[in-house]
Amino acid sequence: MGKTSKKVVQRARIRRRIRGKVSGTGESPRLSVFRSNKFIYAQLIDDASGNTLAQASSRESDIRGATRLERSKAVGQQLAERAKAAGIVSAVFDRGGYRYHGNVRALAEGAREGGLRF
Repeated sequence: MGKTSKKVVQRARIRRRIRGKVSGTGESPRLSVFRSNKFIYAQLIDDASGNTLAQASSRESDIRGATRLERSKAVGQQLAERAKAAGIVSAVFDRGGYRYHGNVRALAEGAREGGLRF
């Protein structure tokens, strides 16, 4: 086993700090974001019951856009559509230890444009 990079350890520390303050309910679930090198994933989680209520990712075939920012925005919009279908209008944003910048910001703006409030 190799050493864990400083960047990964720092993100985990920030993520734990955020999760201590942010928790989702059935009426206002947590919008959790995960960003890999290629894709971005988002899901609405009810922490009270531990269930995922809706999800979207840039791996889905209908979101293949031109740039990563455009794909992130499309993921946010699709998640908002699926949330509406599930009867969810508001959420709590969990940036997952990432800075609110770039793809994470584009996903949040796309979800807001789709009608999700947070």
